[in-house]
Amino acid sequence: MFENLTDRLSNTVRKLRGQARLTEDNIKEALREVRIALLEADVALPVVQDFIQRVRERAVGTEVLKSLNPGQMLVKVVQEELTRIMGEGTAGLNLQQVPPVVILMAGLQGAGKTTTSAKLARHLIEQKKKVMLVSADIYRPAAIDQLQTLAGQVGAVFQPSSPEQQPVEIVQQAVEQARRQGVDVLIVDTAGRLHVDEVMMREIRQIHQAVNPAETLFVVDAMTGQDAANTAKAFGEALPLTGVVLTKTDGDARGGAALSVRQITGAPIKFIGAGEKVDALEPFHPDRMASRILGMGDVLSLVEEVQRKVDMEKAQKLANKVSKGKTFTLEDYRDQLMQMQNLGGLGALMDKLPGMGQLPDQVMNKVGDEQTKKHLAIINSMTPKERRFPDLMSRGSRKKRVARGSGTSIQDVNRMLKQFGQMQKMMKKFSKGGMKSMMKKLKGKMPGGMPPGGMPPGGMPPGGFPF
Repeated sequence: MFENLTDRLSNTVRKLRGQARLTEDNIKEALREVRIALLEADVALPVVQDFIQRVRERAVGTEVLKSLNPGQMLVKVVQEELTRIMGEGTAGLNLQQVPPVVILMAGLQGAGKTTTSAKLARHLIEQKKKVMLVSADIYRPAAIDQLQTLAGQVGAVFQPSSPEQQPVEIVQQAVEQARRQGVDVLIVDTAGRLHVDEVMMREIRQIHQAVNPAETLFVVDAMTGQDAANTAKAFGEALPLTGVVLTKTDGDARGGAALSVRQITGAPIKFIGAGEKVDALEPFHPDRMASRILGMGDVLSLVEEVQRKVDMEKAQKLANKVSKGKTFTLEDYRDQLMQMQNLGGLGALMDKLPGMGQLPDQVMNKVGDEQTKKHLAIINSMTPKERRFPDLMSRGSRKKRVARGSGTSIQDVNRMLKQFGQMQKMMKKFSKGGMKSMMKKLKGKMPGGMPPGGMPPGGMPPGGFPF
């Protein structure tokens, strides 16, 4: 989401290297680049002006610490100001009320309210909460049916409604049903419009008054850019917003919404959605997002995601298998590829690793999930016996059959088998103590914040990472 902004800021920092201190002259040029980068990222102009002013006041004349150079010093100031703009500290949901706690979802049509409602329900169900979903959208065709389908997928209780009912009547009945069924949290999905209008605002104010929600979350599409600021302002004036959910952050958004909406609404960003799947919702951490914008990665979020999404039982079985020197098969390889897909793919993983923004474009362009999908298709086109005994795939007739079945070429099958062979060799080394030898060589060479042995803060899940 912040690719262009990250590149611009990195170039600005490089220009400041080798200078003894941050002066008014070198800061002026650097902040000009930062200003252009923020505007290109669709950050609202008032937010950009306030940001640049604060960074200038803090940076000019700042003595550079012995352990830092001027570029790094500017990064420190920019990181702290980015964190401040997006909201310092992690804002959780206020669930400390008598059940059912009502969460009201508001936003424009197409922002992703219905999908986000289901994602949020799943997030709360994982915390052992009993959740009910209800749709007060009586205008959009199939909106109620869509939410019912999603409720079934995430395991939430669904309260039926129909287009013949009035929205206020729907939510009042839902609150009563939630109370009778012992529901902990009731999530209300409201109707959106293609633009902000008084009719919509009046309706959602009436719903708000009827249910008095503990949380009123504004769902905004991260791809709307500066227009998100205008929409956020209108909703903020109409409703007492308690939080913001940014959706579609995995798309071509330039990040302006994330840097604008907090300052304009005064409400903290609580979650970000990064995909269509019902598990693609993450708590928002301003400090971690600031680090990602500056190309410093987000190892903590990566570790948390691995612990949440990886099948630990499978990972442990593979670890035990490899440690005993047993053969790494194509079935094992398929499991690893599927685990990686569950984590959002290789591109999503690299986005959270430090220093990835410094890789050449030709390297980054090759990093995609198409190869993973192709490899999975090839392996799935094999017989169970071929997956268990990969040596059988040395015959040309088998390769031809698999290529035809997977919609790929024989060259693709050969490339997959070659990559699998390299993985197999690596697993053999691990079983012979190669991992311990590698860690000894790395000891003392790990970057700051990561202890010897390469364990990220927060620890590594049992069985290690699945890749």
